[in-house]
Amino acid sequence: MSPKREYPDRPVVGVGGVVIHDGCVLLIRRDNPPLQGEWSIPGGTLELGESILEGIRRELQEETGIEVRVLGLIEVFDRIFRDSAGRIQYHFVIVDHLCELISGTARASSDVSDIAWVQENDLQRYSLSEAATRVVRKAFALAASPATARPRIP
Repeated sequence: MSPKREYPDRPVVGVGGVVIHDGCVLLIRRDNPPLQGEWSIPGGTLELGESILEGIRRELQEETGIEVRVLGLIEVFDRIFRDSAGRIQYHFVIVDHLCELISGTARASSDVSDIAWVQENDLQRYSLSEAATRVVRKAFALAASPATARPRIP
């Protein structure tokens, strides 16, 4: 049985793939809560029996139609949302990885209403959360570093 996303009994594992291609990052506009209507990193929740890498590749394919190679870990962090009464409405532990585009043309699909390829100096136009902005900036730095300095998937 999959954990409940809203008012969960325990944190839910989320995975994200930060794709840097031709000097731009792929962002998506979420079509469902939480963060409905907001720009974000592509990703979603990990399914039972699925590895983190499998989950990242599946989510990118479902949300944007592209195939990616997962290069390495960028960051792990919590996203906790409380309702007006202070109860925990959502609690995600998010595992974001740097990815490279292998094939496909990005398009909005699944629970995504729009996509954008964005240069680093244009990020502020997309009102990303503080955490997403931090992760994307780390991804740009990693992507610009020599391949030997990048995180690697064993």
